[in-house]
Amino acid sequence: MINKQSNVYTIVYITVMVVIVGAALAFTAMSLKDRQLENADADKMKQILQSVHITTERATVVDEFHRYITSSMVVNDKGATIDGVDAFSVNVAQEAKKNDADRLLPVYVCTLDDGEQKHIIPLAGMGLWGPIWGYVALDADGTTVYGAFFDHQGETPGLGAEITKPQFTDQFDGKQMFKDGTFLPVSVVKKGQAPSDTRDYVDGISGGTITSKGVSDMLDRSEEHTCSTTVCAPIKPISNPLASNTTISWQKRQAIRKSFSTPFPKIIPWWCRCWAYAHAWQSPQSSNRPW
Repeated sequence: MINKQSNVYTIVYITVMVVIVGAALAFTAMSLKDRQLENADADKMKQILQSVHITTERATVVDEFHRYITSSMVVNDKGATIDGVDAFSVNVAQEAKKNDADRLLPVYVCTLDDGEQKHIIPLAGMGLWGPIWGYVALDADGTTVYGAFFDHQGETPGLGAEITKPQFTDQFDGKQMFKDGTFLPVSVVKKGQAPSDTRDYVDGISGGTITSKGVSDMLDRSEEHTCSTTVCAPIKPISNPLASNTTISWQKRQAIRKSFSTPFPKIIPWWCRCWAYAHAWQSPQSSNRPW
């Protein structure tokens, strides 16, 4: 007769239960993996479309995405199109951790019902409690914001989490990323205040100062980096004039911008600056920061 009070019985019982429960959990996870990936992809599609003010339901989001997103591309830091890489599969946060020369940069082209095209650019950054990300849609001129979408992993409800609300994102509509050919990204400032320069700005979240700054950083925290690239026309790119820990003057940046002969190439240099935010978090001075 088995002695249920013995140590051997207890150990065997626990071992058997752990194996059974572990196997059940593993089987469940494997069975649901495809559905989880489908839901994650659908959520990403929905976020991309929200940046151009298109609201969809889960049942129709895939069809709507393929209807409006008429093309996409992946480019490197020199502007060359990378063949054989699906833009949708590029992990923005992971790419942000790579060296400039190794990064893959996805861009989505949205064609609206009226035939107008918008260029959607993904962003990645950090809030108070974890990663924040977003998508900014620009008009064909490469400087006017058509729409914006932001989300977060774990910001405080009612405070930093308010970056997802229309009251915040709608402020970006119509703002300019360039002034007289100079890169002056939209700044997020405390309500009632204004930037010291002529850049456009929006009001930050009351009580969500660090998260608001994180959004602003995604747009502006790369003044020490620049890259020149185009995905629209075969314009000769210029090399990066900066080392990783130097800054560039507004005069130099303006001269760089004027080297382009068409408006669209403004899109990607601005996007590259946003990517450099993540690079700044990985600098030796910021090695203790999470990413």
